[in-house]
Amino acid sequence: MANTYTSLQYHVVFSTKNRKPWLSKEVCERLWPYLGGIARENGMKALQVGGVADHVHLLLAVPPTRSLSKAMQLLKGASSRWIHENYPALSDFGWQDGYGAFSVSESRISAVRNYIRNQPEHHRVTTFTEEYEKLLEKHGVEYEKRYLLG
Repeated sequence: MANTYTSLQYHVVFSTKNRKPWLSKEVCERLWPYLGGIARENGMKALQVGGVADHVHLLLAVPPTRSLSKAMQLLKGASSRWIHENYPALSDFGWQDGYGAFSVSESRISAVRNYIRNQPEHHRVTTFTEEYEKLLEKHGVEYEKRYLLG
């Protein structure tokens, strides 16, 4: 696209189905780079990936030719298949149906990277539900509590 310039970064958050703690340290050590690879193979860039046993955070740069919903479909679908193929004991594993996505300006990339990097420490005192609600409220996103973590 001639003369089209974009800077489209998103802080994306999604949990495991029913917030079950499927993501052990061993799984995470392999899953984070795998998510980065899925992004790369699909023209995106995972600037930071992290999380804890029941959810994932990504700082994701998405090209203007890729919708965010398609990006999430690719990331969640391929990573779910990979988990089932590589961890047979996780046969009941699944991701929540939706996700939270928040735009990130260039000036906030470093802060969001640090936030994602520090997830284990952060969740020693804050639950995922508390964190998710705070993110939604901070970004002015209206939500219904009953559908929050579907």
